[in-house]
Amino acid sequence: MFKKQLSFVAGLLAVLIIALGSCKSKFEKLKASNDNSKKYKEALRYYNEKKYGRALELLDDLVQRYRGREGYEDLFYYYAYSNYKLRDYTSARYHFKTFADTYPSSSRAEECRFMSAYCYYLDSPIYSLDQENTSKAIEALQYFITLYPKSDRVAEAGKLIQNLRDKLEEKSYQNAKLYLTIEDYQAAVISFNNTLRDYPDTKYAEEIEFLTVKAQYLFAKNSLETKQEERYAQAITYADEFLEKHADSKYVKDAAEYKKDSQSGIENAKRVLAQVRFNPKKAKELAEKDTTVQSQPPSVKDQHPELEN
Repeated sequence: MFKKQLSFVAGLLAVLIIALGSCKSKFEKLKASNDNSKKYKEALRYYNEKKYGRALELLDDLVQRYRGREGYEDLFYYYAYSNYKLRDYTSARYHFKTFADTYPSSSRAEECRFMSAYCYYLDSPIYSLDQENTSKAIEALQYFITLYPKSDRVAEAGKLIQNLRDKLEEKSYQNAKLYLTIEDYQAAVISFNNTLRDYPDTKYAEEIEFLTVKAQYLFAKNSLETKQEERYAQAITYADEFLEKHADSKYVKDAAEYKKDSQSGIENAKRVLAQVRFNPKKAKELAEKDTTVQSQPPSVKDQHPELEN
């Protein structure tokens, strides 16, 4: 009895394998054929059945054969969407843009122009990675709004742009904090100021303004005595601006402390410089110290060539 059941199961599996092989063979034969009309019909069937991989295989061949012929517009539209459905956003955005450029008068041109920008949006990585696609997505979405100011998609495009700008803001903020963490205080001050300039309405404004005070103070503290007075003075300026603007901030006590320490730092720097005038040995030591090249992370030099040595 057991042997009969085993034979029956084996036979059933054999039939299924043959049937599956036959189906695959049928598809491969269709791909290799010159029956473009049937290929097109089957490609749309696969697309509507959400079998985008097979649809794309057939459409990929058809777009080469139909180029410039009647029906190419519809075919290319589904070709772009097949790439999109398969999450190949790089290919999809290219084909959507090509469609919009090729058929600017088409009823689908607006949709494809938006989808091209949206694919850039979907390809925008997390804030810590390179943001080239984020910037390109913003440009593409803004271009869409310029081309179609009355489109129903303008509101959505605006929301997407804001999401992308928030990501760039986060990257700018985190990069500035990283400079502070690695003790590159001058780069931190510059980066914090750049973040406030580029994103004046940032939700991190209060914290950034306090960290600017801290970074400037530490920059002055770690500078040569010959440069400390000016740099401490800048720290005091930042502290005064912060204390006036954020009187109720949780950072008030620390900001006031940095101001006090900066005032003490100025007095100490003046004393050291006064001693140097009457102490040739100390003057020589300070001069030698002043000519020492300070090391700096390559990334900071690359991004901020205006930094001093």
